[in-house]
Amino acid sequence: MRPISNPPNPYESRHRDLLEPAPATRLEMYDDSSREILSRNDSPDLSFRWSVNPYRGCFHACAYCYARPTHEYWGFGAGTDFESKIVVKRQAATLLRQAFERPSWKGELIVFSGNTDCYQPVEASLELTRACLEICAEYRNPVAIITKGVLVQRDLDVLKRLHQEAWVRVYFSIPFADDEVARRVEPQAPTSRKRFDAMTRLSEAGISTGISISPIIPGLNDEDIPELLQRARQAGASEAMSTLLRLAQSVEAVFVERMSAAFPERFAKMTHRIQEVRGGAMTDGAFFSRHHGTGPYWTMIERLFRVAKRKAGFADFDEGLVPKTFRRPGREQTRLF
Repeated sequence: MRPISNPPNPYESRHRDLLEPAPATRLEMYDDSSREILSRNDSPDLSFRWSVNPYRGCFHACAYCYARPTHEYWGFGAGTDFESKIVVKRQAATLLRQAFERPSWKGELIVFSGNTDCYQPVEASLELTRACLEICAEYRNPVAIITKGVLVQRDLDVLKRLHQEAWVRVYFSIPFADDEVARRVEPQAPTSRKRFDAMTRLSEAGISTGISISPIIPGLNDEDIPELLQRARQAGASEAMSTLLRLAQSVEAVFVERMSAAFPERFAKMTHRIQEVRGGAMTDGAFFSRHHGTGPYWTMIERLFRVAKRKAGFADFDEGLVPKTFRRPGREQTRLF
């Protein structure tokens, strides 16, 4: 990797306004020279096998982000380095096209992003996610997107192509109903109101949307579940999901430090509730139990989610099967002769 450094461009005509308060850390970007863009997921408790992550690290700076330890593989820290030293895969679209041209690729669902947010602020300039989505539309490959970024609205034209010719669903990660609370935990992410507005716009355009109330942090945002589900349904979401807080490896240290400072009056209760649903520990990394808790309090949270989901008008089960739409451009005509 090498740092990216450019002098100011006097001919740059774009004007950019910050949608949120200016960040506390200075952003640095690094080039990633990876030769593969498709990440294979072998975890038996996840519903997808392939993901695309145009960026490593995430400017949103969420205290709970489970991807933080991955930054340590590159010699960076899992704390402020994770949110200020962003590694970019400039050849992402080219690599994705190469993957689609391999005979072994049969057109499975691809998730953007299985790791860090594909619509974090730097995407506004680099447009790596958009370029990858255009490749998916060209090859009619099904796509699912998970994001906190409202920048996804910019790519509505590409999403419409995917909706018409393949399959696409956009999940908005919205774990907090109170923007003041959210700002302490997700300091550089758009407000929940802006995320719901983006969800409404996509839904009205015919794009399938969903809400991910993730993570559920017992003692902090579990009471927000009914309101979030109601607001999501009103915004046109057709699916809702949630996962319990995971504090694997160095994430726990970052989370504890930041939450104790942000919520000094609630931190003891929060810690107690987390340990209560984790059998006395702060986390559980085992497959099939890492996304869910145990005990009476977790049973109450699950029941609350289930009842609130039904009351908001969501179906009990997602019946949207991902179709097999993949095809390589121009191959149909070739096969006729």
